[in-house]
Amino acid sequence: MNKSTLQKRVEIQGLATAILLPSVGVFGGPIGTEVGELGPLTSVVGIGLFQRTVLTLQRAGIRQLIVLSGPDEEQLKHSLAKGPRVTIPVRWMPVREFPLDDPRTWEALAAEVRGFALIASVNSVFSRGLIEQLRQDVRDGQAIVVAQSRPQQGERPTNTSVRVTIPAPGRATMTSARFDESTLQAAELLVIPASLMNTVNMSAQDRGSTPVRQWIEQVAGDGRLQVVTAEEKRGLWYQPVRTPDDVERAEKKLFNSLKGEFEGFVDRYFNRKVSRGFTRLFLELGLSPNSITILAGLIGLVAAAGFSLGTYSAGIVAALLFQLAAVIDCCDGEVARLTFTESPLGAWLDIALDNLVHMAIFAGIAVGLYSTQMGQEDAWVSLALGGAAVLGNGLSFLLVDKAQKIKTAVGWKTPAHAAWANVMLKNVASRDFSVSLIGFAIFDQLFWFLLFAAIGSLLFAGAMVWVIRPSAVALPRP
Repeated sequence: MNKSTLQKRVEIQGLATAILLPSVGVFGGPIGTEVGELGPLTSVVGIGLFQRTVLTLQRAGIRQLIVLSGPDEEQLKHSLAKGPRVTIPVRWMPVREFPLDDPRTWEALAAEVRGFALIASVNSVFSRGLIEQLRQDVRDGQAIVVAQSRPQQGERPTNTSVRVTIPAPGRATMTSARFDESTLQAAELLVIPASLMNTVNMSAQDRGSTPVRQWIEQVAGDGRLQVVTAEEKRGLWYQPVRTPDDVERAEKKLFNSLKGEFEGFVDRYFNRKVSRGFTRLFLELGLSPNSITILAGLIGLVAAAGFSLGTYSAGIVAALLFQLAAVIDCCDGEVARLTFTESPLGAWLDIALDNLVHMAIFAGIAVGLYSTQMGQEDAWVSLALGGAAVLGNGLSFLLVDKAQKIKTAVGWKTPAHAAWANVMLKNVASRDFSVSLIGFAIFDQLFWFLLFAAIGSLLFAGAMVWVIRPSAVALPRP
């Protein structure tokens, strides 16, 4: 079997290795000459750039990291040790022993790569979705360049920036020209096939520089260069971080990416916008996601106690407290995603406390209404409605838990059941009714809210039984 065939077999193994350059730019030149004190340890939403890069790559499916480190190697190691756990192997190669301009360095790196290597400097923040897209787009023998969006007002390309000209679909060339309608700026993030990373494909390099620009020019000339454009609206965003203003832009993009899997209209257009201020505060205080979940739960239980007093003013205050709990309840997931501290326990605790609070709210409203109607012939109706609402909510929680197990263990029996399950899960996770509760409290119509809650929760539980029953038959017995 010839070498070409062997190489192709290696390359189609995909993208699982990342090579990080914390101290230099991918296309050459040091990082830091234009950025003052900014560097790989610069904090963006509580996590340094280097640590955030490593954790994002890990979450996106990269299984091996190689770091060509400079004199700050020990600081970088310390930054990884003190944060969320890094579970993939990290190999440290000091540049003093493996110079970037030495072909033997890249030949040694090529021997470590199976298929493709993602090469990135550590002066940016990017989405997990962007890396996942790159992993999907790898093609035999082709390189991939990430093209940034054109600079915004106040931004300017760096001296080492590389432009990508796209004259026709499927082809791209490199250029040093100024920006025009046909050019995009190449990000410090690209994918190289292992076959390029050898001495045959390297010529003399400037001292301290990398051969990456030469490789990209070579594959661009051969028509083997793909371009993936970073687009925030598609979740494929990339933000270079070279100035204090860039830090603010990166943090804004991180917060904009925090949309949950299931959220309603009020979450999207109110709760999420208000919660960001609380999220920043909780990050500064160092609160864990689970502690924020518990805090939201406690506020919700206080709201339930307020409803149980049965007075008009107490009802309004309780409704506002419940809305505050809904806002803070957004923060636990935001902090978890921003700090890479999501966990199955945290997800379960979140939904369990949500349902506990909802049941307490229904019970509190029922007790409050009963206390104001005590002695009347139909006073029992409020307690009955409260009991029905609590029962329906409890059954819904158990059924949703069953639905999650079905989704994880065996999947849905048909696409129709999967679609209905997603609709139901989105509705059970929605906090939209918190706003309607404020309206019912203001107009002193909590009885009608309780009636709708009782009917709605029982109907929801019945619908969940109908959706999951065919698929639950195949669920393995514990």
